[in-house]
Amino acid sequence: MRRRDFVMLVGAALAWPRPACAQHGDRMRRVGVLMALPTGDPSGRAEAAALEQGLQELGWVKGRNITIEYRWPGGDLEHARAAAQEIVALSPDVLVGRSTPAIAALKAQTQNIPIVFVQVAEPVGSGVVQCLAHPGGNITGFTNFEASIGGKWLALLKELAPDIFHTGIIFNPETAPFARSFLRSAEAASTELGTRVVPLPVKSAAEITDAIVGLAREPGGSLVAIPDTFTAEHRDLIVALVAKQKLPAIYPSHVHTASGALMVYAVDTHDLFQRAAGYVDRILKGTKPADLPVQQPAKFALSINLKTAKALGLTVPQTLLTSADEVIE
Repeated sequence: MRRRDFVMLVGAALAWPRPACAQHGDRMRRVGVLMALPTGDPSGRAEAAALEQGLQELGWVKGRNITIEYRWPGGDLEHARAAAQEIVALSPDVLVGRSTPAIAALKAQTQNIPIVFVQVAEPVGSGVVQCLAHPGGNITGFTNFEASIGGKWLALLKELAPDIFHTGIIFNPETAPFARSFLRSAEAASTELGTRVVPLPVKSAAEITDAIVGLAREPGGSLVAIPDTFTAEHRDLIVALVAKQKLPAIYPSHVHTASGALMVYAVDTHDLFQRAAGYVDRILKGTKPADLPVQQPAKFALSINLKTAKALGLTVPQTLLTSADEVIE
């Protein structure tokens, strides 16, 4: 080969477009995501899409410079532990966990792989991080609700249904170990609101049924569902039972709206997962989780279902209609 031809060949090779992954290094990166929701869950799928959209906007494209492995163990703790072990064994560069049970399972499996949590209530009280500003260790992320939200849910429910006198707060103590914080704030608000709080710990579908039917035996009952992977997995059952027993109720996720929930006051989870993508991006570029402060939600939204309100014989006050972000006719 003549020297001139060799130089031209080398120049052409250098000018050839490099793979898209070159902008983040030549190695394909791997992210493991533990959702602690069942496969096909509509809210979980929407959250996963928001995470991927956020990553793509930052230059991380599935199949080009990043792979994303999901596990969907649902609200069962044993399944969450098994899924965590499985996904950690893949040696991902970063782990993302949705909910307290998911993070507890991941934390038990690794102290080395960086973990970003999303929708974890009371991360300090649950022992997930040392403090919000300086999380320490290999975990950081985004909370969903502060403990004071318990009083807010109760106040909204009382404004819509002023004749309620006792309010059940339903949760699974195993998947929602933080429930006591929400109960305390609800109990603190209950005296001024003229209602009493009734804890409803449940661990099975049968117990959910018994708890809601029992709550309805006394006139003036109502229900608050706190954020909990177990009750989220059984949301259709809860909403259906509440409707059958004619109980006013408020829920912590907008996915309940599709089931006919009366009222939802919830965090914008799409926003949380897009923000989580930013933390994944920074960690992949070398930032340590300990240097990323835990962040709290920035967007909340109130949704009211007028059809459900009518079925319960409730007239929605104008103040609530005005402040609602979504009114379902």
